[in-house]
Amino acid sequence: MNTSRSPASSSSAGPAPDLRLLRMAGGALRYDGALVAEPGEWLFDAGDERLHAKPVGAGGRQAAWFVQGDFGRAVLRRYRRGGLVARLIADRYLWAGAEATRSFAEFGLLHFMHGMGLPVPRPLAAAYWRRGAGYRAAILLQRLDDTRPLAQALDTASPAEVAAAVFAMHEAGVWHADLNAYNILLDSGGKAWLIDFDKGRVRPLLSAERRRGNLLRLRRSLVKVAGERGMLWWDELNRAYEVLGKATEHI
Repeated sequence: MNTSRSPASSSSAGPAPDLRLLRMAGGALRYDGALVAEPGEWLFDAGDERLHAKPVGAGGRQAAWFVQGDFGRAVLRRYRRGGLVARLIADRYLWAGAEATRSFAEFGLLHFMHGMGLPVPRPLAAAYWRRGAGYRAAILLQRLDDTRPLAQALDTASPAEVAAAVFAMHEAGVWHADLNAYNILLDSGGKAWLIDFDKGRVRPLLSAERRRGNLLRLRRSLVKVAGERGMLWWDELNRAYEVLGKATEHI
């Protein structure tokens, strides 16, 4: 195995990122050397006692764990398929190059967003293991402590706060592939955080259509979770988003 470094943008939270690449048998590992002192496949093995892994209680498709180590408290997630296809191919994806792997793509997007000061978890490490025309992948992210999903916080969450977080994401050119009431977290101070950027994309300028698509997906999720109350909550969020858009002449 060997390592190499790549340039990294600065960030206001914690030490400046120091992105490195570790090549290993059958794959590679990208990690933040500023926080991960001992890179290796063990970082993605929930059975390794050094991680003190505990399964995430909800969601994660039985492939996510809370872990901790010298890098701090984190979330380990292995990429798994959902739906009927998962019965045939649970955790393998078609190989299209290292940078196109789900783990490296999400790591890169989160690194960009975190460097922009957006409310997302800092990526710690990502890996893939290739076999033939397919690969498996996993990612390690800093844990956002004392948070709960929007789906469980509608009574106290501020629609304007959530709208501001989503708007800032869009202003940075980022499109979320699955913006729903469980991928927005609220911390104890009421700040909104955005998570799960698997299959997300960044573009120089995000179209009004894609922005609207994200908001409507969130509306469907809120209605599914809370019915009419969810719809009313979304209406307030939408009004706050429109105010921000008008202020910057996007809407």
